Amino acid sequence: MTQKQTNQKQTKEKKMDQKQMMKQMLEMNKLACDNTFQTVVTIQEQTEMMTNKLIAQATWLPEEGKKAIDEWLATYKKGRQDFKKMVDDAFAKVLESF
Repeated sequence: MTQKQTNQKQTKEKKMDQKQMMKQMLEMNKLACDNTFQTVVTIQEQTEMMTNKLIAQATWLPEEGKKAIDEWLATYKKGRQDFKKMVDDAFAKVLESF
């Protein structure tokens, strides 16, 4: 094997190592993002449960107000799901390139 071929092989191996390292970094970032997102979901679900208990006990709150709060919670939940889907799709697209 000539020196040029050896250098080409080493360069190719180095690129593969860098590519593998980048893929692992992206996978680690996705895992961190997923874990953080799940923590946020848990906090939001606890807040929703507390809100629902408060609403159930708030006899002074008109029905329209209760309905508005329910719609607000549903909208918040849908936004959270849409955001998660967008992030997952973005990670999937980036990881496809590796």
